Amino acid sequence: MLVTRRPVPSEIQSEEIGIGDPTIRWFFLFVNRMEHRRTADVKVIFGLFLVHFIGDFYISFISPLLPVFVEKFSLTLTQVGLMVGISRFLAFVVQPPVGYLADHYRTPFFVLGGPLLAIVFIPLVGIAPAFLALILFISLGSVGSSMFHPTVAGMVSTYSGRHFGFSMSIFNMGGTLAFAVGPLFITYCVSSYGLRAAPYTMIFGLAAMAFLFKVIPLPQGEGLKSLGFTGSLSAVLGPVWKSIMLIWIVMVLRTFVTQSFMTFIPVLYAKEGFSLVSIGTMVSLFTVAGAMSGLIAGHLSDKIGYKPILYSAFGLTTPSLYLLLYLSGNWIYLGIFWAGFFAMATLPLGVAMAQELAPRGRSMVSSLMMGLVYGTGGMMTPVTGMVADVYSIRGVLSFLAIIPFLTMSLIFLLPEKKLQYRQTAAV
Repeated sequence: MLVTRRPVPSEIQSEEIGIGDPTIRWFFLFVNRMEHRRTADVKVIFGLFLVHFIGDFYISFISPLLPVFVEKFSLTLTQVGLMVGISRFLAFVVQPPVGYLADHYRTPFFVLGGPLLAIVFIPLVGIAPAFLALILFISLGSVGSSMFHPTVAGMVSTYSGRHFGFSMSIFNMGGTLAFAVGPLFITYCVSSYGLRAAPYTMIFGLAAMAFLFKVIPLPQGEGLKSLGFTGSLSAVLGPVWKSIMLIWIVMVLRTFVTQSFMTFIPVLYAKEGFSLVSIGTMVSLFTVAGAMSGLIAGHLSDKIGYKPILYSAFGLTTPSLYLLLYLSGNWIYLGIFWAGFFAMATLPLGVAMAQELAPRGRSMVSSLMMGLVYGTGGMMTPVTGMVADVYSIRGVLSFLAIIPFLTMSLIFLLPEKKLQYRQTAAV
C-alpha cells in the first residue's frame, strides 16, 4: 500500500490554500516551530554540552593541584580556602550581570569567549612564580568560566523540546564529566612531567574551540532590551521571586557542603599519605558519580517532578558523607562514589526549576542558580578552612555533613510547577 506523508504546516504554501494574509502565514510558522520543538536538537545540545565540558575541564585542575600548591608556596589552610573562595566570589560577581546581558543582547561573546579565558589562564598556574600570580591566573580563568555558564544554560530550554529536565542534565553532565576527567588528566601530567608542563594542556582546548565556533548558534534574546533593569526584573521574576529565592537558599546550602568536601578532602587524604594520582582519582570518582546521578535525576524529574528527587537526594547525602569520613583504606573510594552520587544529584534541578518558573529570563535565573549559588557557597569555604586550622579537617566536615538532612525542611516549601511540555506530552 502506498503511504504518503502528510505535510507539516510550513510546507503548505499560502498560494496553494489561497491565503495571503501575513497573520495567517505567521500562524503556520508558529505551529511548525512548536511541533519542531517537541524533539530536542541533538547537535546543538551536544555543542552546549561540549562548551560546558571544555570550560570546566580546565577549572577542574585547581582542586587536585591544591596539595602541590600547598607544598610549593607553603600555604596555610586559610590561604587554601581563600584561593578557592576568590574564584567562587568572581562567579558571584560575574555571572548575574552576564545573565542579565545575555537575556537582552544576542551575542556569542559570552558563550565562546568565556571558555577561551579558562583555556588560556588556568594552565598558566604551572608557571606561576608566586602566590599572588597563582591567584591572578585562577581568577582570570574563573572569570571566563563564569561568563559562559548562564548564557549556555539559558540556551538549553530553547533546543530541548519536551525533554527539558533530561537535556539540562546532559548539559550539566558536561561540567561534572569535566571535573571527573580533568583531575585525572592534570595529576597524570604533573606527576609525569612536572607542574611546569601544565601550559601545554591548553592545546586541547583551543582545538575544541575551533569546532565549537562552527556548531554553536547565536543565542536568542528574550525581548527585554527595552524594559531597562527594573522593568526586566519585574518581567522576569514578578510573583515568583519568593520561590526563586527559596530554591536559591536550598542550592546554596548544598553547594557549601559539597564545595567544602571537594576542597578539603584532597588536603585531608594528602596528609594521610595518599598519592597525588590517588587524590585525583578520588576527585574524579566524586564527580563521575555526580554526573551519573544528575542524568538519572533529570530523567526522573521529567516523569515524577522535582520534589521527590530532592527529598531522596538530600536525605541520603548526609549518611553518605558520614560514611566517607569514617571509612579507611580502599573503602574510601566506595565512600567517595556514593557521597558524590547523592550530593551532586540535584545540581541540574535548581536551574531547571528556576527556568521553569521564570521562562523569560532563562539566562538571568540560571546565573542566580549557578554563579550566585556557587559564589555564595564558595565564599563560605574560607570559613571552613579557618575552623579546620583551629580544630581539624575531619571534625569540621563531620559537622557540615548534617546540613543536607536539615535542608529537607526547606524542600517541603518548594513549588512543584509542571512544565508545559509535560502536560502536552500526555495529550
